[in-house]
Amino acid sequence: MILRYAVFVCCLLCLPVQGMEVRVSVQTDDARPVPGAVAYLTSEQPLPQVNEGAVAEMDQINKQFSPHILVVQKGTQISFPNSDSIQHHVYSFSPAKTFQLQLYKDNNPDPLPFDGTGKVELGCNVHDWMLGYIYVVDTPYFGQTDKRGLLALNVPAGNYKLHIRHPRIQDQPDKLDTEVTVSAAQNLVVRLEQPLLPGLEDFEEDTDEFIGYE
Repeated sequence: MILRYAVFVCCLLCLPVQGMEVRVSVQTDDARPVPGAVAYLTSEQPLPQVNEGAVAEMDQINKQFSPHILVVQKGTQISFPNSDSIQHHVYSFSPAKTFQLQLYKDNNPDPLPFDGTGKVELGCNVHDWMLGYIYVVDTPYFGQTDKRGLLALNVPAGNYKLHIRHPRIQDQPDKLDTEVTVSAAQNLVVRLEQPLLPGLEDFEEDTDEFIGYE
């Protein structure tokens, strides 16, 4: 039986001390996979900081943000190229990062530093339907689930908190934060309680690269 918000841990095998594979499965309330969900592990123990000069990219392609959802570690710089032949005016009023950029074809501004944590919601003043999200996390252990709602993270042994985020998730964030002790490889299955908000398919990568977790 699956309990709401419960995380089920199954120890698979002992891995070398430098890292343990934590495999995360995110499911809807009716057990369907949630692709594109942001999953990350934080800890009270010291964690590696972002590499100096790290840069991620949020592009504009066919009048859409690409990727629709981007997750980066705190301190990463993000560039906003414009691959369209028309002007975009990207903005965010989110507490984690407030900015405005006028983007012209082949005239891209310098990358912006993202030093606050949280969800940054993006819009375009020229094209009202454009919507994108950046999640800034204070940990190097993060990623997004694939088409099957699966993600593998490699982390040192220790005590962590697993966080699950997605703009279509209606569950309260604190209900999706779970304490996890990592001492061996584990499977973590997170079942949402509320149905997802309506929306287009958010996962754009055409890949099934997930090894050993069927």
